[in-house]
Amino acid sequence: MFFQLLSAKLVVAYTLNFMDSINSVTDYIQSLDSARQQIVMQLRERVAQHLPLGFEERMAYGMISYVVPLETYPKGYHASKNEPLPFISIASQKGHVAFYHMGLYVSSELQEWFRQEYLRCTSAKLDMGKSCIRFKKLSQIPFSLVAELASKITVNEWIALYESSLKK
Repeated sequence: MFFQLLSAKLVVAYTLNFMDSINSVTDYIQSLDSARQQIVMQLRERVAQHLPLGFEERMAYGMISYVVPLETYPKGYHASKNEPLPFISIASQKGHVAFYHMGLYVSSELQEWFRQEYLRCTSAKLDMGKSCIRFKKLSQIPFSLVAELASKITVNEWIALYESSLKK
């Protein structure tokens, strides 16, 4: 049991160290296998094409992330004041590609809209947490729906939603 726990800790430490060595979106994408590269690049392109102005792409938390820069929102993220406010992230995980949209976490209306539209767009079962959509069947990712979701909230709307969620 001890060795299993130690082994699991070493795998986590290796993964975190590996992700810390990735400094750019290009490096992140190049670290993926070719099938995952294509999917992540498609998601990235759709988000970049449809995301309202004012968000910034960067690596954060080991993922491709779209954030509200500190120049726009100097208060930063409540969990780490020196970090920009996260909004959308894309990550290739072991068994799926994850798409995080923080607006889904704070807006029940947006989440309900997404759930209904997802059912119309694909026959794949929706695997979703509070802000994370897990795409296990990569051939069934509804890219147009992801693009539309990315376009739904402006920077100012996101800041207002975020601040109102902190007051609850």
